[in-house]
Amino acid sequence: MIIHLLLMVLTFGQPLKHGRRFMPEVGTAEYKELESNPEKAFLRTICSELQALVSISIIEILSKHASDEVYLGQRASIDWTSDKIALEAFEKFGKNLFEVENRIMERNKEVNLKNRSGPVNLPYTLLVPSSNEGLTGRGIPNSISI
Repeated sequence: MIIHLLLMVLTFGQPLKHGRRFMPEVGTAEYKELESNPEKAFLRTICSELQALVSISIIEILSKHASDEVYLGQRASIDWTSDKIALEAFEKFGKNLFEVENRIMERNKEVNLKNRSGPVNLPYTLLVPSSNEGLTGRGIPNSISI
């Protein structure tokens, strides 16, 4: 299970697969159970409390941003190159990323875009380039440290 969770985390937030079952085929014992007792059949598809706790803990630990995180469009050192063309291109890239972040935030405010926020009014932030320290649901790290 732990190996599976690490692989899931490395696939950048793909849904958990362990503990899940496919819909049963018509005519099987599992399908009859689904017809007669759908609640029991549903509960069989959910992982145990321990599996859920371990899964959530691993995902939270691996998803937190460190205080010294360097994000896409940033460098840990200002002296990373002396090439003027590279520095100008990197500065332009940083400005483009800032515009992308602003565009995402503006689209989150548009109520006619129903995929931007649901009943809980949680705006889309997964591809916002910058972030703060902690578990934020945003930020694109410049490197992967898993």
